[in-house]
Amino acid sequence: MHQYTYACPLRWSDADAYGHINNAQFLSYMEEARTRMFQEIVTTHEEGHRSNAFVVSRTIIDYRAPLFYGPEPVDVHVWVTRASAATFELAYEIRGAEQMYVEATTKIVAYNLDTGAPRRLSETERAFVALYTKH
Repeated sequence: MHQYTYACPLRWSDADAYGHINNAQFLSYMEEARTRMFQEIVTTHEEGHRSNAFVVSRTIIDYRAPLFYGPEPVDVHVWVTRASAATFELAYEIRGAEQMYVEATTKIVAYNLDTGAPRRLSETERAFVALYTKH
C-alpha cells in the first residue's frame, strides 16, 4: 500500500476575516487531491468519462486544529481504507510539517452518468484501489 500526497497551495481567498482557512475549503482541498490521484485511472475522452465516473456519496470531516493562511502548502494525504464491488472509502489527513488540521473520509461510488446508476469497478480500477488500500 502507498498513499497519495498532494501539496495543496493555500489561497488568500480561502481565509476568513480571522485569517484562518474556512472549514468549507477543506472539502475543496480533498477534492483537488482526489482528482489528481484519480488522473492515473480516469479516462480522458468524454464518452468513457461519463460511463466510468465516480461520485462522492458521503463525507465525514474531523477538524483537529485551525489552519491559518500562509505561503506554504499543506499536505493532503489520501489512501483507501475499504472497497467493495462498486464503492470504496478514501481517508485523508491534511497536515503541515508539525500539525494535523483535518482527518476525513469520503465514500466514493463508481457511477455511470449516462444511465444515472452505480456501476461495478473495472479490473483496472480495482487494481488502482488495491494499490492505495491500507491494510
